[in-house]
Amino acid sequence: MRFRQAFTTVAIAALLPIPALADELSESRVKELVLEAIRENPEIVMEAVAILEQRQAQAQELSQAQVLNDQRDLIENDPNAPVLGNLEGDVTVVEFFDYNCPYCRRVKPEVRALIEDDPNIRLVYREWPILGDGSVFAAKAALAARKQDKYEEFHWAMMGLEGRAEEASVLRVAEEIGLDIAQLRKDMEAPEVEEHIATSMQLTQALGFNGTPSFVIGDALVPGFVEKAQLADLVEEARKVED
Repeated sequence: MRFRQAFTTVAIAALLPIPALADELSESRVKELVLEAIRENPEIVMEAVAILEQRQAQAQELSQAQVLNDQRDLIENDPNAPVLGNLEGDVTVVEFFDYNCPYCRRVKPEVRALIEDDPNIRLVYREWPILGDGSVFAAKAALAARKQDKYEEFHWAMMGLEGRAEEASVLRVAEEIGLDIAQLRKDMEAPEVEEHIATSMQLTQALGFNGTPSFVIGDALVPGFVEKAQLADLVEEARKVED
């Protein structure tokens, strides 16, 4: 809060008609000029805050664009990330998700309909377990299911789970789809499982995502629940850029 206030004061000062010799003024005198201007024109505070927020938003957009440019290959083509849909598709949709996220469960039919209706989409899943120990256990189990060629089946089943994903419910789903539980537990400790989750954490921090689900589609960063129609529009925009 103090940083924001200080930054706002600086922004206000930048708006003031302070003479060229302002650099010779004392700090206390500058503060007096700022307070005087605020008393005479209180709306200047909102103007300064708006400028600050605009600059912050622009800086974040530039940072995100740079991350997308620098990390594009890792985001879209990490060999340690599960891929559904068309493995050779012309547009890649990346979803960061958590099995305990209600919005991730809500978006499941939207995403599934998207890849069923468009045969040229690569769907990359990034496990991003941020909602507790149950989420971590579920993510590890899902990634371990790859060793038994059941990631996709396990994923859809988990997204249809009623109640929280915890160790007992995760293993129940695993048994229902025919996974070898002993093998699953062993594979959950594989280094590539930890690596996948750690990479997801790093990417989401760099991209500025703060919740699940979050999507990367072309140059678009899309946080939160999205309906199938909007996802399809974003895919088409990405496709135009590729062409």
